[in-house]
Amino acid sequence: MNIPRIPMLVLAGLLAVPCYATVPATKNMTEACKATGSAPKLVLQITVDGLRADLIERYKKNFGDSGFRYLMEQGAYYTNAHYQHGNTETIVGHVSLATGAPPSVHGMVGNVWYDRQLERLVYNVEDADYAMLTANAGVNQSTEIDPTQKAAKQDGRSPAPILSTTFSDELAVASNGESKLFSVSVKDRGAISLAGHSGKAFWFSKAQSEFVTSNYYYDQYPAWVNQWNAQNHPARYSKQQWQLSLPAENYTLKEGDPSYKVDLAGFRRSFPHPYGPASYKYFSTMLTLSPAGDELTADFASALIDKEQLGKGKFTDYLAVSFSANDYVIHMYGPASLEAEDNLIRLDKTLARLFKHVDSHIGLENTLIVLSADHGVPEAAPTVNALGYRNAGYFDKSTIVNNDLKKRLQEEFGLPENVVRLYAQPYIYLDHQLIKDKGIELADVQAAVAEEMTKIKGIAYAVTSRDIETNRIPDSHLMTLVKNNYHPQRSGDVYLVFAPRTYINDMDGLTIASTHGSPWRYDTHVPVIFAGYNIEPNKVAREITPYDIAPTLSNKLGITQPSGTTGTVLKEVAGSSK
Repeated sequence: MNIPRIPMLVLAGLLAVPCYATVPATKNMTEACKATGSAPKLVLQITVDGLRADLIERYKKNFGDSGFRYLMEQGAYYTNAHYQHGNTETIVGHVSLATGAPPSVHGMVGNVWYDRQLERLVYNVEDADYAMLTANAGVNQSTEIDPTQKAAKQDGRSPAPILSTTFSDELAVASNGESKLFSVSVKDRGAISLAGHSGKAFWFSKAQSEFVTSNYYYDQYPAWVNQWNAQNHPARYSKQQWQLSLPAENYTLKEGDPSYKVDLAGFRRSFPHPYGPASYKYFSTMLTLSPAGDELTADFASALIDKEQLGKGKFTDYLAVSFSANDYVIHMYGPASLEAEDNLIRLDKTLARLFKHVDSHIGLENTLIVLSADHGVPEAAPTVNALGYRNAGYFDKSTIVNNDLKKRLQEEFGLPENVVRLYAQPYIYLDHQLIKDKGIELADVQAAVAEEMTKIKGIAYAVTSRDIETNRIPDSHLMTLVKNNYHPQRSGDVYLVFAPRTYINDMDGLTIASTHGSPWRYDTHVPVIFAGYNIEPNKVAREITPYDIAPTLSNKLGITQPSGTTGTVLKEVAGSSK
């Protein structure tokens, strides 16, 4: 029998047609797609800021069937995922999710770091070359809540500081630029990181109460963005309040529990929490400190799906949505609070609505969903102390550059106290030029500083950069995490590790209940869940790392892994039964 020859270009086009273009949308869709080996229409990457892995188990009794439970029960659910870097902050985790690599590779060693050329603190995604499209959108009205913004020059944002490629970058290359790539968050760093260098990012400006971007991405806003902002969605919360969504007896935390009436660093549980009128200076900030911030983010993401026609092209599209409210709420009240539980209950409903929207426009069977978090969180110190721990506490950062340190630097090296430039989590930065001009070995000064730091109550370890560079640190899990956080151009001279359940609770003068940033397991532990397209239900207790997400997505789509990836492909998602 003669088989007709098919021109290669036509054959390539046929092979590129996904299974969902040729198979009716039925219950057998997943099996059909599995048989043809085609790609999903959309990769939807969900990041819940500050979601320690056990919290969705702790509070799941009040979840519905279509949000977190859908993922946990219908997806490949990894319950033992841990980051392998020490500084568990927002930008570090987000970029690690995007690149599949630690900060020693991608360069984002903290939310801020000291730039020795500029001689100042820099914010992780600041870029003076790319201005905001909306005037004054970068001026943060809430530096009391998010003080890292104070480090930044407010004239632009871009992904340029990210030093390796992301999954979205590699998807752009694989599709020759035809995949549509977007990322949305309340936080600029939450959106920019996952969009990578090739995607488009939008974030919520507290100053302007709308979603914004910079001219790195667009010369002018798409018409639909202007239309969405013009509808003034935040105004629907004006003069409203955040109230408990369920009767009080339905919550996990009960009146009479040891932590129920604990004064969490000045923030008592006092539902309802009013947002204030839209004219209130901090109205937009109050929205982001509540479930409203996530609801606005999901609404904008849903509009983006429609207006940008995601999932309608020949190649797989990508949408990252980073929900920030959980992080802010836990900072203010701690994870063992009615606020934290109710926020997750409301986020569960928000996820369900988003998934329903995706299902109606693209189909969940055609969408590969992955959910994780950028870092975990500790319990508030008063909470664990009330439960009998007793050693939890807050650290006064003013004790770092203390009189003993100043005296030793003067007597031993003849150095003035300003040789210590500053402390920026987790590093102490020294004035290298001043030390060099004195003819002193930098390593000797680092060692002296580290030795003095370990004398301070609340500091467990102080590790010098010279010891990291020369691999003269103990061969332990903790020290591996410290080493993985080191980047020679951005890391400081001495890395400080606070004792377990000890942390700074001051954010630019505002007292908070809880914060993250340590290498301890409560800060490294996050969920990883794949669901939707071609994913079999599976609960996996094997230890993995969130670095595995980017290479697993790449493998699933048959594209190149991000340039610095250190993670491995997860066999349950790849389809291996071995």
